[in-house]
Amino acid sequence: MADTSENQAAFPQPTSQKPGLGFPISRLLGLFCLSSGAVLDAATCAYHGEGSDEQTLLRSPLDRLEAGSVLVGDAFFATYFLLAELKRREVDAVFEQYGARRRSTDFRRGHRLGERDHLIDLEKPKVRPSWMTETHFAQAPDRLTVREVQVGGKTLVTTLLCAKRTPKSELKSLYRQRWHVEVDFRHLKTTMGMDILGSKSPAMAIKEIWVHLLAYNLIRRMMLQAAGIKGVLPRQLSFKNAPQLCMACRHYLTHLDPDAIKVLLRLIAKRRVPNGASDDALDASNHARSNEDQNPFHY
Repeated sequence: MADTSENQAAFPQPTSQKPGLGFPISRLLGLFCLSSGAVLDAATCAYHGEGSDEQTLLRSPLDRLEAGSVLVGDAFFATYFLLAELKRREVDAVFEQYGARRRSTDFRRGHRLGERDHLIDLEKPKVRPSWMTETHFAQAPDRLTVREVQVGGKTLVTTLLCAKRTPKSELKSLYRQRWHVEVDFRHLKTTMGMDILGSKSPAMAIKEIWVHLLAYNLIRRMMLQAAGIKGVLPRQLSFKNAPQLCMACRHYLTHLDPDAIKVLLRLIAKRRVPNGASDDALDASNHARSNEDQNPFHY
């Protein structure tokens, strides 16, 4: 953020930065839709200090999760109380096991489901977290059954307990797709230009973040419509290409001509991302477009 006294007070720079050399930084947590890439909800806070951890930030967006959903996350989220809260909400979880627990995982214990795949009972921690009320701590179950699986060089912890309904191969495939969120954040910060905010006050900086998220979701909506026209998945389309086309075609879209919008959606659907590749892999081909593509409405 802009290095103003107001921003520094609300979002102090990391302690590793010497005074006068750093900038105010905000931590941002996003809850993304895996299939479309849209932001379902987000939360912001200072980069460090009390209440600036991922667990605290996630408590607000949790209300966006519906029963039957599956939440995929990294090792920051594999904690007893979050798993218990998700179970209470009838939401399943697939997280990477956190470091301390991963090092002590013993697949010879518990109920064996297969090779390096077992069910194990976790006991409620005896110490109440500082953020948790005594009432909620008392209501948390004393024991929690989870499944630990080692796949793809990672140990996963999940509440999807049935090995027949959710085999190891499906858990591995699902967790690999967690990488999409890293790319989605990169699009927000780099493609959408949200990495550096120009607002000089905290209130305006937060508004600036939400405007970026709104614009990002509008692009994702257009990509969803374009994918429907061509019968492909939204994740198969290039995000970086969509805002570039919108900017190039803004002159034709001033009056929201339905025919122009249809052509724009078809153009968005033309740029595909190879399975497992990023938009960066398409940059070379984007620079080598044919003369036909130089005029965006020559379709």
